[in-house]
Amino acid sequence: MSVEVTRLPSGLVVVTDAMPHLHTASLGCWVACGSRNEHSDEHGISHFLEHMAFKGTARRTARQIAEEIEAVGGDLNAGTGVETTAYYARVLKADIGLGLDVLSDILTHPSFDPDEISREKNVIVQEIGAVDDTPDDLVFEHLQATAFTGQPVGRSILGTKATVRSFDAKRLRAYLGRNYRAPGMVVAAAGAVHHDEVVAEAERRFGGFVGPAAHQPEPARFCGGAFTEERDLEQVHIALALEGVSQRDPAIYSLQVFTNVLGAGCRRACSRRSANCVGCATRFTPSMRPMRIPECSDFMPGPTRSTRPSSCASSSTKSRPRPTPSRRPKSLAPKPR
Repeated sequence: MSVEVTRLPSGLVVVTDAMPHLHTASLGCWVACGSRNEHSDEHGISHFLEHMAFKGTARRTARQIAEEIEAVGGDLNAGTGVETTAYYARVLKADIGLGLDVLSDILTHPSFDPDEISREKNVIVQEIGAVDDTPDDLVFEHLQATAFTGQPVGRSILGTKATVRSFDAKRLRAYLGRNYRAPGMVVAAAGAVHHDEVVAEAERRFGGFVGPAAHQPEPARFCGGAFTEERDLEQVHIALALEGVSQRDPAIYSLQVFTNVLGAGCRRACSRRSANCVGCATRFTPSMRPMRIPECSDFMPGPTRSTRPSSCASSSTKSRPRPTPSRRPKSLAPKPR
């Protein structure tokens, strides 16, 4: 196999998949830390930290970070999830060293300039407002909060306006030091890469991450329940979650097949009926959201004219036909820098 794995003495894992026929490479650093690692007064700090990584370092300004990658035709981005935060780049094979240098720089030497922090607070507060005006995003916020009531897993990745406005450089550095540690990090590269070269670069550039593994959060408890928010609008979005299996359970593959089969069948059925059946669901999207402990499976029929979700954890909200600010629709989808 072309996949090679090396664990460095620090605990950092380096994974590569060499594809000699390519002339480009995708690089990334994945950290086993997300919104479920936050304390109650840190709600949204994982996502905020991800934003701030691109706002300047001890060696580069925010503009230099963007220009150095773009000058060689590359791309740099990041995303925050419940359990992981990812920083990644795409470059030509001649620029792999530059890509890893920039990735390591934004993680090891962020400047956390007070002016940039202030500006980014406003950006994220706008994101929070955009989600509130977008029912097909908001329904999943309610779903997560209902399925995992009173737990970090159930909180929005974006945080609240109050918590976001409370963050400063000191709190960002404390969170970074507590959770960004080598045993919980993976540097991955695929494409025109050589494993030994990537290992050497990773060992040199990510050597600043030391210490034991970060404290693991408590296992999530699937609670279930129901939540409905009504608005005087035309459509309804409904999300239903059922408790699944752990990410490490072998049954996860069977669940994935079941999800795909169910989704394909329901999408075809809805497409056939929607033209002739008033009030039929216009979209049905099953998915899995695997977590280490545990996971749940999502089933989202909608938008429809039904007004009451039926089981376990669910929520519905009617949609408003209004424009929304430009934003990142899903927590791990790319966003412009």
